[in-house]
Amino acid sequence: MAEHEEKLREKIAEKIHGDSSSSSDSDDDKPSHADVLKSKVYRLFGREKPLHQVLGAGKPADVLLWRNKRISGSVLGGATALWVLFEMLEYHLISLVCHILILSLAILFLWSNASNFINRSPPNIPEVVLPEKCVLEVASALRIEINRALDVVRDIASGRDLKTFLGVIAGLWILSIVGNCCNFLTLFYIVFVLLHTVPVFYEKYEDKVDSFSEKAIVEIKKQYAVFDEKVLSKIPKGPLKEKKT
Repeated sequence: MAEHEEKLREKIAEKIHGDSSSSSDSDDDKPSHADVLKSKVYRLFGREKPLHQVLGAGKPADVLLWRNKRISGSVLGGATALWVLFEMLEYHLISLVCHILILSLAILFLWSNASNFINRSPPNIPEVVLPEKCVLEVASALRIEINRALDVVRDIASGRDLKTFLGVIAGLWILSIVGNCCNFLTLFYIVFVLLHTVPVFYEKYEDKVDSFSEKAIVEIKKQYAVFDEKVLSKIPKGPLKEKKT
């Protein structure tokens, strides 16, 4: 009787040990809870790569994300100085370019002629030639983008995409309001400052911004669905014509 109970205990112990080891192996094969949550986290604009890679992962991305604070600060400070020069002091771009060229040419001219008297070598002025291939590639890329923009304008004007039409109209209306408040230079400077501040703050508070934007987008989609059902679906659309190939 004692031997039977002892064998029974050993079988129970082996079974428990086997179950625990198999469950541990299956747990190792499964992804961790943190990995699952990380893969399900909503990212703004549906991006899957880090923000640095989205911005190009090069020197421009380093400047925008302030990887080198000295360079980023210098770029932003230089843009601010130019804005103050043109906007606050009412200095003109053409005058600035002409004065810089006058000063540069005068220095190079005097240096080249005075090099014989001061026993110094004349300045080495490099010969700059634009390669034909580079110019053709830029022109080809520009042509493709212009044609693409013309196709979008044609689709919007033909009444094929009401959603895009309303978005473009709203964007142009907002841009016209902003244009009444400030000139092009100030608008360009505001955009430049936003490019050097918004990405770095977004990278710092990424999880909070993504969580808030997810809720906002869900709410916007709900409101748009209601608006589409009550208004947009009742508007007659233009005839769809297939493009000839």
